[in-house]
Order: sequence, then C-alpha cells, then structure tokens
Amino acid sequence: MAIKKLKPITPSQRFRVVNKFDQITNSNPEKKLTIGKLRTGGRNNYGRRTMRYIGGGHKKKYRIIDFKRKKFGIYAIIKTIEYDPNRSSFIALLSYSDGEKRYIIALDGFKVGYKIISGKKNIPMKIGNSTILSEIPLGTIISCIEIKPGQGAKLARSAGSFAQISAKEKKYVTVKLPSGEIRMILSTCMATIGSVSNPDHQLETFGKAGKSRQLGRRPRTRGVAMNPIDHPMGGGEGKASGGIPRNRKGYPSKGFRTRTKKKYSNKYIIQRRK
Repeated sequence: MAIKKLKPITPSQRFRVVNKFDQITNSNPEKKLTIGKLRTGGRNNYGRRTMRYIGGGHKKKYRIIDFKRKKFGIYAIIKTIEYDPNRSSFIALLSYSDGEKRYIIALDGFKVGYKIISGKKNIPMKIGNSTILSEIPLGTIISCIEIKPGQGAKLARSAGSFAQISAKEKKYVTVKLPSGEIRMILSTCMATIGSVSNPDHQLETFGKAGKSRQLGRRPRTRGVAMNPIDHPMGGGEGKASGGIPRNRKGYPSKGFRTRTKKKYSNKYIIQRRK
C-alpha cells in the first residue's frame, strides 16, 4: 500500500494526502453480496433528531461480510480485492471450490489467486487462514478475533490493526489487543492469521471540509461556543470556558473512565488499555 500527496493546485488540495488504492483490483462489487443501505440523518422513528452532526454523505451499498469463516476444510481462491465504503480496511472476494462466493476482511499481503482455508485442526499457519485460538502458536500476529465461540469476528477488524497471542492456560488464551489491553479469550474462539489490510489509512488527510460532508459528517459545534442551556461548558464572558472538559451530559472527558465497574467481562481483562 502507498499514499500520495496532492499538488497544491487549489487551497484545499495543499494539505490533502490520499490513498493510492494500488491494491484494489475491482471497482464493481458482487451483486448478490450487496444490499441497499438507508440513512437516518441522525433521526429516530418519530423524525426527531437524536444524534447531532449526522447528515448528507455519498450513497452507499452494504457488502455482506463473512465474519464467522464457518466453511471448514474447503479451499478458497481470492478473486478480487475491493474497496468497502463501510469500513477502513479493504475486502476480498473469495471463490470456494464448490462455487460459492463470499466477502471477507482483506489482510495485509493478500493477492489475487492466493489460496486460503479455515478449520479447527491441522490448518497451515499462513496469512488469511482461520482457525481456533488453541491451534495458533504463541507470538503469532492475528486479527478478526471472536469474543464468544460462533459469534463472528469482533476484535481487530479495522485497517492495519492486529493482536498477538502471548500465553495459553487451560481453556483460555491471553491476547494483547490493538488498544494495548491484555485479555483472556476462550481458546475455542476463531481468529485469522495476519494483520488487516490498508495500514496507511491513518496517514490520510482530508484537507478540506467537503471530504467530511461526503462521509456524512456535518460540522461539529464546540461546547465552549454554546449557551449554558445547551452544554455544561457553554456561557461565560468572551472565551471563558466551563473549566473541566466534559460532554453534553456533564461527564468529564480527557481520561475519565466510563467503563462499568461491575461489568461481567472485567474478570477476563488482565491489563487495561493505556
């Protein structure tokens, strides 16, 4: 993957850094694996706005992704690597030997014609292969990890992210997650070997307000610029702010911990994220 800095032929392009998309091989998605996607504009079923700063944006189609990788013991060939507007990573179209086609999250190093397989035992430790955590050696880079067996991948799915297996004990495997959190996960959960594609996503720069509007994000108003009735940090003379940074409901931000102290999964966390 690579990025390119645009020439400053307009003021908005002076700071624009875009993805080259040189890994993409196809621009038209598989028709049977796409469905229409509706927008809410931040409004609920009464038509009342419940989420601010949402609206507009380019029309999208949702690609149905196979997060479970339950087609065991059947080899699949990567047909195409495609852009997905619903996620930061790329997606890969698989063609199984029985004729079925499915989308999965593309991993770094995928190429057209590459063969992958998923299963619970005796699976080669190659990029893109998916198996249960107990079968994967210590220190292996993994992604698309399940939290509950059969639920489908939930962790390490965004562009460039990966986790690492650090220990195994009885029925649990200790995994270091992209956030820095060290956590125990059941050894019967599935994971995919390798890191997620498009690691240069974090280096992109919008360069103009119009890019945010294309993504469906409306301008965000600072709390300090509001009136006291609208935000805890509103009001004051001139630029005097509300003291401690806080959100609309009054909870402090910038390091304030909002995780529930009695959450059921606290016992599985060995070390919290930084």
